[in-house]
Amino acid sequence: LLLQWNLVCEDDWKAPLTTSLFYVGVLIGSFISGQLSDRFGRKNILFLTMAVQTGFSFLQIFSTSWEMFTVLFLIVGMGQISNYVVAFILGTEILGKSVRIIFSTLGVCIFFAIGYMLLPLFAYFIRDWRMLLLALTVPGLFCIPLWWIIPESPRWLISQGRYKEAEVIIRKAAKINGVPAPAVLFNTGEMQDSKPQQQQKAILLDLFRTRNIATITIMSLLLWFFTSVGYFGLSLSTPNWHGNAYINCFLSAVIEVPAYVIAWLLLRSLPRRYSLSGTFFLGGGVVLFIQLVPADFNVLSVGLVMLGKFGITAAFSMLYVYNVELYPTLVRNMAVGATSTASRLGSIIAPYFVYLGAYDRFLPYILMGSLTVLIGILTLFLPESYGNPLPESFDQMLKVK
Repeated sequence: LLLQWNLVCEDDWKAPLTTSLFYVGVLIGSFISGQLSDRFGRKNILFLTMAVQTGFSFLQIFSTSWEMFTVLFLIVGMGQISNYVVAFILGTEILGKSVRIIFSTLGVCIFFAIGYMLLPLFAYFIRDWRMLLLALTVPGLFCIPLWWIIPESPRWLISQGRYKEAEVIIRKAAKINGVPAPAVLFNTGEMQDSKPQQQQKAILLDLFRTRNIATITIMSLLLWFFTSVGYFGLSLSTPNWHGNAYINCFLSAVIEVPAYVIAWLLLRSLPRRYSLSGTFFLGGGVVLFIQLVPADFNVLSVGLVMLGKFGITAAFSMLYVYNVELYPTLVRNMAVGATSTASRLGSIIAPYFVYLGAYDRFLPYILMGSLTVLIGILTLFLPESYGNPLPESFDQMLKVK
């Protein structure tokens, strides 16, 4: 691909820009997907964005220029993150509490890692980039039958006043699970007549309304931004590692599985601040140590990068839970949206951290390691949420250390 469109020498800046523009699409998609699914339904937007991802990935095969490929790649990024986010929302709203926690942590993350593992496997056996894109696009067609299997979210239907449709789905679920459903699920007359209480509206500035809240918000934005730089920087730098690029990419995916399991176990039993800080120190410390490894100790260098990826991946998955626990109900979704945006900005600049490796092989690792250790220290000043109920108001928010 690089040689076909001559993305070398004075045009080598276009390669990281291609990846960055994909993440610009991810940024746009993560911003609009929630609003679209709130308006048009979880199921409709899930399958629409899957069609966008699959369709535009297929169109990329016929790209005749770098510009055409990059624009299509940006649209693929919009579809990819949108169906990921909407599938996450739909799953949490349909599933029961006991299954929901596992789905939200291990389920989504581990299946992401499995897809990540399959990528280098496909790439190893299919060296032509057009055929590789085709092979990665075809599995999207297997999702079409799921339209008749996956239901719409009953919670969303109820919020739209579509009680009969919600009742059909709930009764079907009760029948499948062998649970007797009550004769009357909704008294639609009463529900439609009842006036919902006027909810207080929040604006983005509420995340900075007091010194304490502003401090937590700024620290959270920095955490997400630099964690994203470290995660995507290490993921994208696999071709720069010693050894076979395909094997390195596969190992980079494999290491995520134990990272997600460890993160889940830490969240269940240990304080958030120390769990996060410990994984940041682990990830950043070993990445910084790479520059001290002699040049002929290739296996040790790759092993340290894997350990760094392990620490940063575990921290990344724990950040989602920690962020939700820090903010009151009124601004919780807004806070997650703001920090997620900071994360996307981090992923946009991550390819340029990797690009610095062309000038000094160790420079990307020095920068990513230093920043990760820095946010590990920063985490210790945040409030501890473990064992505390979710705050409902700004007064209940914990104080920074």
